[in-house]
Amino acid sequence: MWNLVFLQLLLEERGGEVVNLGACVPDDVILEECRRVRPDVLVISTVNGHGHLDGLRLIRRLRQDPELGELRVVIGGKLGIRGAENAGFSGELIEGGFDGVFEADAGLQAFEDFLAVSGEPARPALVGSQAGEV
Repeated sequence: MWNLVFLQLLLEERGGEVVNLGACVPDDVILEECRRVRPDVLVISTVNGHGHLDGLRLIRRLRQDPELGELRVVIGGKLGIRGAENAGFSGELIEGGFDGVFEADAGLQAFEDFLAVSGEPARPALVGSQAGEV
């Protein structure tokens, strides 16, 4: 949970309004909340080392949804279990439909740059982490 609280505080310090969905949020709940809240951006945080797998599953569902297909979505954190090689998952996640991918070992600068370019959100940002579904 600490990573989600940190992200929430980071976004709020920059003037954003944040709805924190918490840890291990099932895909269906994420989609339902995105439809309900209509956020400017969905921020997915992953610390379990399976972010590339869970993220691809989620982004495919989001991009296929007629109401959510254009939603800005970013993912960051521990994308895999390969250490420095985790950066290799970025291309696949961007191809899958993410607007931004931020590997944990790269630090926060790229994410902060993304926020600066994206501007202040007019609507809430949803922050959460995923639970793997079988």
